[in-house]
Amino acid sequence: MKNKLVLSIPVALLLNLPVFGQFSKAYQDSISRYTQIDYDQMLGQLRIQRSELRPGPSGNPKDANAANSTEANVNQYTLPNALLLKNGQKVNSAKDWVEKKRPELIDGFEREIYGRLPRAIPAVRWNVVSVRDTMVGNQPIREKILKGIVDNSAYPSIRVEINMVVATPAKATNAVPLVMEFGFIRSPFNPGPIKAIGLGSSGEPAWQEQLISRGWGYAILEPSSIQADNGAGLTRGIIGLTNKGGYRKPDEWGGLRAWAWGASRALDYLATDKDVDVKRVAIEGLSRYGKAAVVAMVFEPRFSLGFIGSSGAGGVKILRRVFGEQIENLTSSGEYHWFAGNFIKYGSKLKPDDMPVDAHELVALCAPRPVFISSGSPQVEGQWVDAKGMFLGAAHAGPVYRLLGKKDLGTMEFPKLGTPLVEGDIAFRQHAGGHSTGPNWSTWIAWACKYWGECN
Repeated sequence: MKNKLVLSIPVALLLNLPVFGQFSKAYQDSISRYTQIDYDQMLGQLRIQRSELRPGPSGNPKDANAANSTEANVNQYTLPNALLLKNGQKVNSAKDWVEKKRPELIDGFEREIYGRLPRAIPAVRWNVVSVRDTMVGNQPIREKILKGIVDNSAYPSIRVEINMVVATPAKATNAVPLVMEFGFIRSPFNPGPIKAIGLGSSGEPAWQEQLISRGWGYAILEPSSIQADNGAGLTRGIIGLTNKGGYRKPDEWGGLRAWAWGASRALDYLATDKDVDVKRVAIEGLSRYGKAAVVAMVFEPRFSLGFIGSSGAGGVKILRRVFGEQIENLTSSGEYHWFAGNFIKYGSKLKPDDMPVDAHELVALCAPRPVFISSGSPQVEGQWVDAKGMFLGAAHAGPVYRLLGKKDLGTMEFPKLGTPLVEGDIAFRQHAGGHSTGPNWSTWIAWACKYWGECN
């Protein structure tokens, strides 16, 4: 039986809800303390000493250990060949890709980076909490609030309820395409909607209003209702439920894979909703949720399109490239919970060059489905997410898309700020705003119209 960690942490913190008042610091200290306990036990399983962990660079450009933000200082690296099998044979056909190479890559990403799903995960029962006709901007919508109740009969002490809102045009007469966003719905301390994470504004209507005005719908899925965004919560949420309150093994799923699993369960509901065309559903997310969005795209073939916002390291940025955030940041106690425990090896005993896979192959695993990579400007968003590293992740996926009869980015040259590379099934645009997908929504919608049609 796995060891169990009994937590004396308020549920609000494990669900990432804001905590105010005189106890806030104590609660945060509890999260940090129990996160460190979980992190240390994983180091023990991996037989890694704390002294073997390499420190990650700082995101503050003024610090002595600031992350590299100068292109001239980028290291030389060699990427794994996405069309070469482990036995040295070349992948020459779509059949070889599907039957041989893709399974190899999936195994590498599951075992070493994102983790494997348990063999048995409890079922989810979706309940419609409320339905109302309301407005988003000046657009009338039909809004459904839903809860996905996870069967916890095998371990009743952990309860998981997935929060989602679904909105479609109020006057729609047919099932409509829909974009699912990893995001926030409402705060218990503020009954109004929470604004999307990120900085910068395009001066355009909100993304929800843009979608509704095109005759499309949207859903917002709340990741923290699936799995908490901290290490202390790994013995709770869906990961804790499947482990019956015990610790993870090194190859088991982390937060990104858990959030992606939740998106698949949300798709299960959408397949039953007569207002939604489940064959035309996209996944979108920003930052850590951008990482989750590309993971969801890879492991859930029912997603039609991807909109991957500023996902950076652990997303579509080349991990071998020394620029901005590095593996050592991801494998620290602050971010390790997004990944399988095995990933910590690459920030300690092993190095990025030792990984069997890299981000270009993650993008390639989305093929042949179209995927759009979004980033902000270096002046506003900063260099931490490494826009060029994400571009290269997209560009080096091109050979796989071409093998499958699809169009790649069309260039290996990093474009000027604001240039839309949208002629292919892999698309890229670095907007002039901050850490947000906001200024790229109109470009994404125009690009998505090529696949979905029905643009008014």
